[in-house]
Amino acid sequence: MTTSGQEHYNTLISAEQLLQLKASGKPLMVFDCSFDLMNPPAGQEQYLQAHIPGAVFADLDKNLSAPHGVPGDDGKVATSAQAASGGRHPLPTRERFAVWLSSVGFSNEMQAVVYDRNGANYCGRLWWMLRWAGHDAVAVLDGGLQAWQAAGNKVSSGEEPSHFQSNFELGAPLETLKTVDQVESDLGLPVQTLIDARAPARYRGEVEPLDPVAGHIPGALNRPFSSNIAADGRFKPAALLKAEFDELLAGRDPATVVHQCGSGVSATPNVLAMRIAGFAPTALFAGSWSEWCSSPGRPAEKG
Repeated sequence: MTTSGQEHYNTLISAEQLLQLKASGKPLMVFDCSFDLMNPPAGQEQYLQAHIPGAVFADLDKNLSAPHGVPGDDGKVATSAQAASGGRHPLPTRERFAVWLSSVGFSNEMQAVVYDRNGANYCGRLWWMLRWAGHDAVAVLDGGLQAWQAAGNKVSSGEEPSHFQSNFELGAPLETLKTVDQVESDLGLPVQTLIDARAPARYRGEVEPLDPVAGHIPGALNRPFSSNIAADGRFKPAALLKAEFDELLAGRDPATVVHQCGSGVSATPNVLAMRIAGFAPTALFAGSWSEWCSSPGRPAEKG
Protein backbone atom coordinates (compact mmCIF):
# COMPACT_ATOMS: atom_id res chain seq x y z
CA MET A 1 0.00 0.00 0.00
CA THR A 2 2.98 2.30 -0.31
CA THR A 3 4.50 4.09 -3.26
CA SER A 4 7.42 6.51 -3.22
CA GLY A 5 7.48 6.16 0.56
CA GLN A 6 3.92 7.49 0.91
CA GLU A 7 1.07 5.34 2.19
CA HIS A 8 -2.07 5.29 0.10
CA TYR A 9 -5.28 3.32 -0.37
CA ASN A 10 -5.75 1.31 -3.56
CA THR A 11 -8.69 -1.05 -2.98
CA LEU A 12 -11.11 -0.03 -0.21
CA ILE A 13 -11.27 2.80 2.31
CA SER A 14 -13.69 2.96 5.25
CA ALA A 15 -15.75 6.01 6.17
CA GLU A 16 -13.61 6.42 9.30
CA GLN A 17 -10.39 6.26 7.29
CA LEU A 18 -11.73 8.80 4.80
CA LEU A 19 -12.66 11.17 7.62
CA GLN A 20 -9.12 10.89 8.98
CA LEU A 21 -7.67 11.41 5.50
CA LYS A 22 -9.73 14.57 4.99
CA ALA A 23 -8.55 15.89 8.37
CA SER A 24 -4.89 15.11 7.57
CA GLY A 25 -4.66 17.71 4.83
CA LYS A 26 -2.99 15.26 2.42
CA PRO A 27 -3.76 15.81 -1.28
CA LEU A 28 -7.17 14.22 -1.82
CA MET A 29 -10.06 14.30 -4.25
CA VAL A 30 -13.37 12.55 -3.62
CA PHE A 31 -15.62 11.61 -6.54
CA ASP A 32 -19.37 10.94 -6.41
CA CYS A 33 -20.26 8.51 -9.24
CA SER A 34 -23.95 7.99 -8.46
CA PHE A 35 -25.97 7.06 -11.54
CA ASP A 36 -29.19 5.40 -12.73
CA LEU A 37 -29.10 3.56 -16.06
CA MET A 38 -32.84 3.94 -16.53
CA ASN A 39 -32.84 7.63 -15.58
CA PRO A 40 -29.41 9.12 -16.41
CA PRO A 41 -30.07 12.62 -14.96
CA ALA A 42 -30.92 11.10 -11.55
CA GLY A 43 -27.29 10.70 -10.46
CA GLN A 44 -26.51 14.39 -10.61
CA GLU A 45 -29.85 15.21 -8.97
CA GLN A 46 -28.93 12.89 -6.08
CA TYR A 47 -25.48 14.47 -5.88
CA LEU A 48 -27.01 17.94 -5.64
CA GLN A 49 -29.30 16.74 -2.85
CA ALA A 50 -26.51 15.17 -0.75
CA HIS A 51 -22.83 14.37 -1.24
CA ILE A 52 -19.63 14.13 0.77
CA PRO A 53 -18.37 17.68 1.29
CA GLY A 54 -15.99 18.70 -1.49
CA ALA A 55 -16.83 15.73 -3.73
CA VAL A 56 -16.62 16.16 -7.51
CA PHE A 57 -19.47 14.65 -9.53
CA ALA A 58 -18.38 12.11 -12.16
CA ASP A 59 -21.11 11.36 -14.70
CA LEU A 60 -20.97 7.86 -16.20
CA ASP A 61 -22.31 9.02 -19.57
CA LYS A 62 -20.46 12.31 -19.94
CA ASN A 63 -17.19 11.86 -18.02
CA LEU A 64 -16.52 8.11 -17.70
CA SER A 65 -17.60 7.09 -21.20
CA ALA A 66 -16.79 8.31 -24.67
CA PRO A 67 -19.92 10.13 -25.85
CA HIS A 68 -22.25 7.59 -27.40
CA GLY A 69 -25.32 9.39 -28.62
CA VAL A 70 -25.02 11.40 -25.40
CA PRO A 71 -23.25 14.77 -25.80
CA GLY A 72 -20.06 15.18 -23.80
CA ASP A 73 -19.03 18.23 -21.79
CA ASP A 74 -18.23 19.98 -25.08
CA GLY A 75 -21.75 19.32 -26.36
CA LYS A 76 -20.47 17.02 -29.09
CA VAL A 77 -20.93 13.32 -29.71
CA ALA A 78 -17.74 11.25 -29.89
CA THR A 79 -16.08 9.81 -32.93
CA SER A 80 -14.44 6.40 -32.78
CA ALA A 81 -11.12 8.18 -32.32
CA GLN A 82 -12.35 9.29 -28.88
CA ALA A 83 -13.26 5.76 -27.74
CA ALA A 84 -10.99 2.99 -26.46
CA SER A 85 -13.71 0.31 -26.58
CA GLY A 86 -17.07 -0.41 -28.16
CA GLY A 87 -20.39 -1.16 -26.50
CA ARG A 88 -23.09 0.93 -24.85
CA HIS A 89 -20.64 2.73 -22.56
CA PRO A 90 -17.42 2.89 -24.59
CA LEU A 91 -14.34 3.85 -22.63
CA PRO A 92 -12.90 7.23 -23.56
CA THR A 93 -9.30 7.10 -24.68
CA ARG A 94 -6.80 7.44 -21.85
CA GLU A 95 -5.83 10.83 -23.29
CA ARG A 96 -9.41 12.11 -23.27
CA PHE A 97 -9.86 10.82 -19.72
CA ALA A 98 -6.67 12.62 -18.61
CA VAL A 99 -8.04 15.87 -20.06
CA TRP A 100 -11.20 15.48 -17.95
CA LEU A 101 -9.18 14.67 -14.79
CA SER A 102 -7.08 17.79 -15.38
CA SER A 103 -10.21 19.89 -15.95
CA VAL A 104 -11.58 19.02 -12.51
CA GLY A 105 -8.24 19.66 -10.82
CA PHE A 106 -7.13 16.09 -10.19
CA SER A 107 -3.35 15.66 -10.13
CA ASN A 108 -0.94 12.75 -9.88
CA GLU A 109 -0.01 13.30 -6.24
CA MET A 110 -3.62 13.05 -5.03
CA GLN A 111 -5.34 10.16 -3.33
CA ALA A 112 -8.62 9.50 -5.13
CA VAL A 113 -11.63 8.17 -3.23
CA VAL A 114 -14.63 7.13 -5.30
CA TYR A 115 -18.13 6.29 -4.14
CA ASP A 116 -21.73 5.97 -5.23
CA ARG A 117 -25.02 4.96 -3.65
CA ASN A 118 -25.42 1.97 -5.98
CA GLY A 119 -23.43 -0.87 -4.42
CA ALA A 120 -20.09 0.25 -5.93
CA ASN A 121 -21.43 -0.39 -9.45
CA TYR A 122 -20.58 2.98 -11.00
CA CYS A 123 -17.68 4.09 -8.80
CA GLY A 124 -15.98 0.79 -9.66
CA ARG A 125 -15.73 2.14 -13.22
CA LEU A 126 -13.77 5.21 -12.08
CA TRP A 127 -11.60 3.09 -9.76
CA TRP A 128 -10.67 0.93 -12.76
CA MET A 129 -10.18 3.87 -15.13
CA LEU A 130 -7.81 5.69 -12.79
CA ARG A 131 -5.72 2.53 -12.47
CA TRP A 132 -5.86 2.12 -16.26
CA ALA A 133 -4.49 5.68 -16.43
CA GLY A 134 -1.56 4.58 -14.26
CA HIS A 135 -2.82 5.97 -10.93
CA ASP A 136 -2.54 3.48 -8.06
CA ALA A 137 -3.78 5.75 -5.24
CA VAL A 138 -7.51 5.21 -5.80
CA ALA A 139 -9.89 3.49 -3.41
CA VAL A 140 -13.60 2.74 -3.26
CA LEU A 141 -15.45 4.03 -0.19
CA ASP A 142 -16.69 0.77 1.34
CA GLY A 143 -20.45 0.98 1.79
CA GLY A 144 -20.76 4.12 -0.30
CA LEU A 145 -22.55 7.29 0.74
CA GLN A 146 -24.83 5.21 2.96
CA ALA A 147 -21.86 4.14 5.13
CA TRP A 148 -20.62 7.73 5.30
CA GLN A 149 -23.99 8.95 6.53
CA ALA A 150 -24.53 5.99 8.86
CA ALA A 151 -21.28 6.96 10.61
CA GLY A 152 -22.84 10.34 11.38
CA ASN A 153 -20.68 12.32 8.98
CA LYS A 154 -21.89 15.53 7.37
CA VAL A 155 -23.07 15.86 3.78
CA SER A 156 -23.30 18.92 1.55
CA SER A 157 -25.91 19.88 -1.02
CA GLY A 158 -25.81 21.94 -4.21
CA GLU A 159 -22.80 22.67 -6.39
CA GLU A 160 -19.20 22.69 -5.13
CA PRO A 161 -16.70 25.42 -6.05
CA SER A 162 -14.67 24.63 -9.16
CA HIS A 163 -11.06 23.51 -8.79
CA PHE A 164 -8.11 25.03 -10.58
CA GLN A 165 -7.06 23.20 -13.73
CA SER A 166 -4.27 20.68 -13.13
CA ASN A 167 -2.05 18.65 -15.43
CA PHE A 168 -2.70 14.96 -14.84
CA GLU A 169 -0.02 12.89 -16.57
CA LEU A 170 -0.78 9.37 -17.75
CA GLY A 171 1.37 6.53 -16.47
CA ALA A 172 1.79 2.92 -17.55
CA PRO A 173 -1.59 1.13 -17.27
CA LEU A 174 -2.08 -0.83 -14.05
CA GLU A 175 -5.07 -2.68 -15.51
CA THR A 176 -5.45 -4.78 -18.67
CA LEU A 177 -8.06 -3.86 -21.27
CA LYS A 178 -9.17 -6.62 -23.68
CA THR A 179 -10.67 -5.88 -27.08
CA VAL A 180 -13.56 -7.78 -28.65
CA ASP A 181 -11.15 -9.24 -31.23
CA GLN A 182 -8.88 -10.57 -28.48
CA VAL A 183 -11.82 -12.10 -26.61
CA GLU A 184 -13.13 -13.69 -29.81
CA SER A 185 -9.75 -15.13 -30.82
CA ASP A 186 -9.29 -16.72 -27.35
CA LEU A 187 -12.88 -18.03 -27.11
CA GLY A 188 -12.94 -21.58 -25.78
CA LEU A 189 -9.21 -21.69 -25.14
CA PRO A 190 -7.74 -22.35 -21.65
CA VAL A 191 -5.92 -19.00 -21.81
CA GLN A 192 -9.24 -17.18 -21.21
CA THR A 193 -11.93 -17.51 -18.53
CA LEU A 194 -14.80 -15.08 -18.99
CA ILE A 195 -16.79 -13.96 -15.92
CA ASP A 196 -20.10 -12.22 -16.68
CA ALA A 197 -21.27 -9.81 -13.95
CA ARG A 198 -24.89 -9.44 -15.10
CA ALA A 199 -27.93 -10.66 -13.19
CA PRO A 200 -28.64 -14.39 -13.69
CA ALA A 201 -31.81 -13.87 -15.78
CA ARG A 202 -29.92 -11.64 -18.24
CA TYR A 203 -26.96 -14.03 -18.33
CA ARG A 204 -29.29 -16.93 -19.12
CA GLY A 205 -31.01 -14.87 -21.83
CA GLU A 206 -34.45 -14.99 -20.18
CA VAL A 207 -34.73 -11.18 -20.26
CA GLU A 208 -32.75 -8.48 -22.06
CA PRO A 209 -33.86 -4.91 -21.26
CA LEU A 210 -30.92 -3.10 -22.87
CA ASP A 211 -29.26 -4.98 -25.73
CA PRO A 212 -30.72 -6.28 -29.04
CA VAL A 213 -29.71 -9.90 -28.40
CA ALA A 214 -30.32 -12.00 -25.26
CA GLY A 215 -27.86 -14.52 -23.84
CA HIS A 216 -24.17 -14.62 -23.00
CA ILE A 217 -20.76 -15.20 -24.57
CA PRO A 218 -20.23 -18.97 -24.94
CA GLY A 219 -18.40 -20.48 -21.97
CA ALA A 220 -18.72 -17.42 -19.74
CA LEU A 221 -19.23 -18.04 -16.02
CA ASN A 222 -21.82 -15.97 -14.14
CA ARG A 223 -21.08 -13.93 -11.01
CA PRO A 224 -23.47 -11.00 -10.54
CA PHE A 225 -21.54 -7.98 -9.26
CA SER A 226 -23.99 -7.70 -6.35
CA SER A 227 -22.63 -11.04 -5.04
CA ASN A 228 -19.60 -9.15 -3.71
CA ILE A 229 -21.62 -7.01 -1.32
CA ALA A 230 -22.69 -8.17 2.15
CA ALA A 231 -26.00 -7.37 3.82
CA ASP A 232 -24.50 -4.25 5.42
CA GLY A 233 -23.71 -2.76 2.00
CA ARG A 234 -19.96 -3.29 2.31
CA PHE A 235 -17.74 -5.70 0.41
CA LYS A 236 -17.61 -9.21 1.86
CA PRO A 237 -14.43 -10.16 3.79
CA ALA A 238 -11.42 -11.03 1.64
CA ALA A 239 -11.38 -14.70 2.71
CA LEU A 240 -15.04 -15.16 1.76
CA LEU A 241 -14.55 -13.45 -1.60
CA LYS A 242 -11.56 -15.70 -2.31
CA ALA A 243 -13.53 -18.83 -1.43
CA GLU A 244 -16.41 -17.79 -3.68
CA PHE A 245 -14.18 -17.01 -6.67
CA ASP A 246 -12.24 -20.26 -6.14
CA GLU A 247 -15.54 -22.16 -6.21
CA LEU A 248 -16.67 -20.33 -9.36
CA LEU A 249 -13.36 -20.92 -11.15
CA ALA A 250 -13.36 -24.62 -10.20
CA GLY A 251 -9.66 -25.09 -10.83
CA ARG A 252 -9.31 -22.65 -13.73
CA ASP A 253 -6.27 -20.36 -13.55
CA PRO A 254 -7.30 -16.99 -12.01
CA ALA A 255 -4.69 -15.31 -14.24
CA THR A 256 -6.85 -16.17 -17.28
CA VAL A 257 -9.91 -14.27 -16.01
CA VAL A 258 -11.46 -11.60 -18.22
CA HIS A 259 -14.39 -9.73 -16.68
CA GLN A 260 -17.39 -8.50 -18.65
CA CYS A 261 -21.03 -7.50 -18.16
CA GLY A 262 -23.48 -5.65 -20.38
CA SER A 263 -21.47 -2.52 -21.15
CA GLY A 264 -18.27 -2.83 -19.11
CA VAL A 265 -19.47 -0.97 -16.02
CA SER A 266 -20.82 -3.52 -13.53
CA ALA A 267 -17.93 -5.88 -14.32
CA THR A 268 -15.55 -3.59 -12.45
CA PRO A 269 -16.78 -4.51 -8.93
CA ASN A 270 -15.77 -8.09 -9.80
CA VAL A 271 -12.31 -6.84 -10.83
CA LEU A 272 -12.04 -5.04 -7.48
CA ALA A 273 -13.42 -8.00 -5.51
CA MET A 274 -10.74 -10.31 -6.91
CA ARG A 275 -8.10 -7.76 -5.91
CA ILE A 276 -9.55 -7.56 -2.38
CA ALA A 277 -9.48 -11.37 -2.27
CA GLY A 278 -5.75 -11.31 -2.97
CA PHE A 279 -5.71 -12.41 -6.61
CA ALA A 280 -3.32 -10.78 -9.08
CA PRO A 281 -4.92 -8.14 -11.33
CA THR A 282 -7.36 -9.59 -13.87
CA ALA A 283 -8.46 -8.22 -17.25
CA LEU A 284 -11.57 -6.32 -18.36
CA PHE A 285 -13.43 -6.65 -21.65
CA ALA A 286 -14.98 -3.18 -21.54
CA GLY A 287 -17.11 -3.58 -24.66
CA SER A 288 -18.76 -6.56 -22.97
CA TRP A 289 -22.00 -8.17 -24.15
CA SER A 290 -23.23 -4.97 -25.84
CA GLU A 291 -20.23 -4.95 -28.16
CA TRP A 292 -20.10 -8.73 -28.56
CA CYS A 293 -23.72 -9.02 -29.72
CA SER A 294 -23.48 -6.00 -32.05
CA SER A 295 -22.06 -8.31 -34.73
CA PRO A 296 -24.52 -11.00 -35.92
CA GLY A 297 -21.65 -13.37 -36.71
CA ARG A 298 -20.63 -13.89 -33.07
CA PRO A 299 -22.09 -16.86 -31.19
CA ALA A 300 -24.40 -16.54 -28.19
CA GLU A 301 -25.49 -19.02 -25.56
CA LYS A 302 -28.64 -19.20 -23.46
CA GLY A 303 -29.35 -21.03 -20.26
